[in-house]
Amino acid sequence: MNKSENATGPGGNETSDISKARLRAWLQILKVSRKIEGELREKMRVEFGSTLPRFDVLAALYRERDGMRMSELSKSLMVSNGNVTGIVDRLVAEGLVVRLPVENDRRASIVRLTEAGEKDFAERALVHESWVSDLFSDLSSSDADALIRILRTISHHNEAPHHD
Repeated sequence: MNKSENATGPGGNETSDISKARLRAWLQILKVSRKIEGELREKMRVEFGSTLPRFDVLAALYRERDGMRMSELSKSLMVSNGNVTGIVDRLVAEGLVVRLPVENDRRASIVRLTEAGEKDFAERALVHESWVSDLFSDLSSSDADALIRILRTISHHNEAPHHD
């Protein structure tokens, strides 16, 4: 085995070239992610007078046509219930989302897109897709597929329980 690939520092941490390359990859992922997210936020604000978190809520509800409990919605978006509640309140006021009571649980409600919400989201999703496509226009289809495979590998590795 290559010594530079297996060298470990104090506490068993890798200090090798591969460790440094992984760190550079992480920093590049952050840089690109922040840049793309910033551009999408600005486009969403300018084009629709809206926010990316609002779009994300609509997208999650669009995928779950029967609706979701607020707690499920928060979990799927990886944000607090409080963050989602404010967005849902505004979407309800605009007639894009409806809250429905959960049988046998007075504290819970299901949120679901209205017909107007589905139409609104579908129109925005097409525009959003074109923005993302433009931002990734330097990637060929095979490059995009390779990037997806790499990111899924990282994601799956970090979903597995770690035993130290």
